[in-house]
Amino acid sequence: MLSKYLLIRFKPSLGHYFIGTYEITTRRTMEMTFSLLPRKPVLVFTGTSVMGVNPENGKFCSHVDYWDSIKNNEYFSTEALMDLLKQLRIYKTPDLETPKYQILKRTATYEVRKYSPFVIVETQSDKLAGNTGFNDVAGYIFGKNSRVEKIPMTTLVFTQAFDLEMSKMSIQIVLPSEKDINSLPDPNKENVSIRSVEGRFAAVLKFSGKPTEDIVREKEKLLRSSVLSDGLKPKDGCLLARYNDPGRTKSFMMRNEVLIWLEEFSLD
Repeated sequence: MLSKYLLIRFKPSLGHYFIGTYEITTRRTMEMTFSLLPRKPVLVFTGTSVMGVNPENGKFCSHVDYWDSIKNNEYFSTEALMDLLKQLRIYKTPDLETPKYQILKRTATYEVRKYSPFVIVETQSDKLAGNTGFNDVAGYIFGKNSRVEKIPMTTLVFTQAFDLEMSKMSIQIVLPSEKDINSLPDPNKENVSIRSVEGRFAAVLKFSGKPTEDIVREKEKLLRSSVLSDGLKPKDGCLLARYNDPGRTKSFMMRNEVLIWLEEFSLD
């Protein structure tokens, strides 16, 4: 199978999560650096490994992998090859800090991530793909705060819709993880605030190109319908994550993501 070649060729890191007995079934997250390309993209595969145990001697006698992102898990599958090639798409991610997360599951459409807590500075906005309010939150990190303190840049700008109707919006910049919320200077403007975002699970759909309002809403609908069809429970609202400066990044290289927080998630 394609996964066996990848294991031998790229020596990935693996995470296993025990979920069964006697055929022994484990959840697996496999991450590998594709070293054949100069930019060395990281490939991620998640799924289950089913290992048969010979009851007479207690030794493993079979091993089959089933990946979440493909349906055809035969020895060689065109679907698996296309899934690999899809992950080789060029996304330009700036070499700056982003919120920390772990990929727990990767399907053909989206990833399920477990985010660590992070802190944001935010203000009101009007559209998911808009920039209203950006100058206010950017001004905070550039020194327009109570201590005239410049705060290191991170790469992520969020816009968040808090309800399904997308009637209430905010624009947010993620602050460096080294900054504790209690040690941050106060904003100078009344319409700017700082808050902590607790660690939680999110379904995430990644896409490139210029994130117009229509495209973002289309991606949100696709993500929500996919999550619901897989039996997960999405919360109301969504976020658009933008990683790049649109004035300095070619549209086909832009990294954009739509996130929907989940009520809960289990690997069972």
